[in-house]
Amino acid sequence: PENAPVIRTGYSGGAQVDKITISTLNRMKAAGEKITVITSYDASFTQQVEKAGMDVILVGDSLGMVVQGHESTLPVTVSEMVYHTANVMRVSERSLVIADMPFMSHGTPKQALDTAGRLMKEGGAHMVKIEGGAPQLETVRHLTARAVPVCGHLGLMPQSIHQLGAYRVQGRGDHEGERILKDAVGLQDAGVQMLVLECVPALLAEEITKALDIPVIGIGAGVETDGQVLVLYDMLGVTMQGTPSFVRDFLAEEGTVQAALSAYVEAVRTKTFPAKEHTFT
Repeated sequence: PENAPVIRTGYSGGAQVDKITISTLNRMKAAGEKITVITSYDASFTQQVEKAGMDVILVGDSLGMVVQGHESTLPVTVSEMVYHTANVMRVSERSLVIADMPFMSHGTPKQALDTAGRLMKEGGAHMVKIEGGAPQLETVRHLTARAVPVCGHLGLMPQSIHQLGAYRVQGRGDHEGERILKDAVGLQDAGVQMLVLECVPALLAEEITKALDIPVIGIGAGVETDGQVLVLYDMLGVTMQGTPSFVRDFLAEEGTVQAALSAYVEAVRTKTFPAKEHTFT
């Protein structure tokens, strides 16, 4: 976006690279420009992702399912997240990189700070992502007061799968929707600089996006969020667990990984993805 702050970070093919920062994303939200986000876990895919012009890379604990073959994200360790984040950062030149805080790595503010420290110092992440609302507010305040940028995550929270009992849409019904909205505002007030909303009704996601000053990124949350994120393996149609209903198989349409990633970026920016068939009511 015009006048958006950037950090100059070296060169790519002789050309200077403009690094995406949280300030860039805030400017994009204010200008109504959609933010593109994808997961990546290694160097080779990260190069392809950045060539497509992706704004943000999430090193997600989803790697536990799509890379390691587990039934959930719960077995993923901090050391594994550090390893995969470092793989991404080794070749990343432009995208803002966020690393997930894995299950049971942020039970107390002190533990969360130790985990975030590893993800940022050893892995090189620019920001960490933490699942949960009201129970995480103290931890978020602890982290942000110590210069740790935090992305929140509400709606369907995969680390809570045993509590939820199934991967299902969250926020249906007035009471549940109001709780998620309250949690979103609470997280912003506690210092989160970005929020992921997963598998919530589109109208609720739109309401939350308008209520917050920070960028809101949707996954299965309709087209009116500030941006979209998908699991890389899902949008390439190679997920072992089956493709979620909110995902579009871009590889089947485009034929190559690079073309699929570029098509995803374009579809998000032009609001042609997600379409109605990828949206919950």
